[in-house]
Amino acid sequence: MREVKSETQERVILAGCQTKDRTDDHFLYSMEELKALTTTAQGVVVATVEQKKVSIDPATYLGRGKIEELSLLIEEKEADVIIFNDELSAGQIRNISSICGDSVRVIDRTQLILDIFAQRAQSKEGKLQVELAQLNYLLPRLMGRGLALSRLGGGIGTRGPGETQLETDRRHIRRRMDEIKEQLATIVQHRKQYRERRKENQVLQIALVGYTNAGKSTILNRLTAADTLEQNLLFATLDPTTRKFKLPSGLNVLLSDTVGFIQDLPTTLIAAFRSTLEEVREADLILHIIDASHKNFIEHQKTVLSLLEDLEVNEIPMLTVYNKADLIEDQERVIVHSSEILISAKEHEHLKRLSEKMEGLLKKDMVYYKAQILSTEGKLLSKVKTETILIRQSWNEDVEAYECEGYVHPNHSLAYQLKKR
Repeated sequence: MREVKSETQERVILAGCQTKDRTDDHFLYSMEELKALTTTAQGVVVATVEQKKVSIDPATYLGRGKIEELSLLIEEKEADVIIFNDELSAGQIRNISSICGDSVRVIDRTQLILDIFAQRAQSKEGKLQVELAQLNYLLPRLMGRGLALSRLGGGIGTRGPGETQLETDRRHIRRRMDEIKEQLATIVQHRKQYRERRKENQVLQIALVGYTNAGKSTILNRLTAADTLEQNLLFATLDPTTRKFKLPSGLNVLLSDTVGFIQDLPTTLIAAFRSTLEEVREADLILHIIDASHKNFIEHQKTVLSLLEDLEVNEIPMLTVYNKADLIEDQERVIVHSSEILISAKEHEHLKRLSEKMEGLLKKDMVYYKAQILSTEGKLLSKVKTETILIRQSWNEDVEAYECEGYVHPNHSLAYQLKKR
């Protein structure tokens, strides 16, 4: 008997091929992640088909016999969509569709991730970047997709530029891509000017990075009382968010949330979302958030570090933050070194410790100062309290001035002023 499903859910069969260059653990995890991605896209997995082969079949991805077995399973499970764990070529999509029939949509991991991004994008820039990535993906696949593109209606893998646009010719799509690139170039320029203004104002910036669903938005919200979306789904947050935050000493900094990373992120998305990750390159400190309760957290960590290396941010100080301590069943699995921290974003004391650790790391790149500030220099004293790490302030009656000690960034205009005193 067929299960009852909501109007928004579609019945999905997952298909994956384990080649000789994939270990059992890596393949098993990638299939589990594909299932999680499907859930995020509001699909319900009704079956999974896996095959071990030396290499992926260039014509049908899985072997011909396995694809025929899959076509029987589609009928038995009354599936709406088949999602393959690797990127498919136009020829593979056409061949699989011809065997499995027109009653089911054939999409791949890349198209699934693009679909989730299309659901999540809220800002104009985010929507434009998703559309550009989708068109980049679809352009070489227009030939051979046939009925898959002309079919009306929504569903997983169909959100974004719209059915009618996908049926237009390559020239029209290229023209649209050029328009999007122009609009994005303008937005990127605006963000660059905004970052330059922040530099002029000399506000330190801390960027939160991590695997998708590591808890970045939760930490940002708890620290800054922001209203970023918190959900136990992959890619719950897509558009970057920046909020002001006051460290324990009173120093004001900016915290920036970023889009979550993922294993095997489609190349079209790496290019399209590079500009949103520019925030990371401009940061004074990177917080690498890791879901320590996840059984594959070490793989997540490696994926993020590899992508950060591609962004060339190796010189920026980084604090590794193991999150979700309250959900860890085996504490011995998580080895936390002195340069790292284990927290639960739900615990106030843990967040306090995190704030202190952040301040300590920022202080390493600052210079010590000791200065007298007269009682008439209220504006300067206020700046010292919010733009430096003030560790001691006392009133000296003899000279009617405040004795201040602390740390200031060497490039800050206050550094020169305080040094003169």
